[in-house]
Amino acid sequence: MSYKEAMTELEGILAEISSNQVDIDQLSEKVSRAAELIKMCKTKLKTAENQIQNLLENEN
Repeated sequence: MSYKEAMTELEGILAEISSNQVDIDQLSEKVSRAAELIKMCKTKLKTAENQIQNLLENEN
């Protein structure tokens, strides 16, 4: 899953939760899925940050 796809799904989950469209039985599932997506996005961002840092260090 790409970062963009994960963010789109996260935005959808947030919209559902914010508009009270999720019943209490589904809320736990949605929150768990959101946590997974956030973790994945953080990992992708950290990887990109490390790659950029390595490129900058190797230029010097």
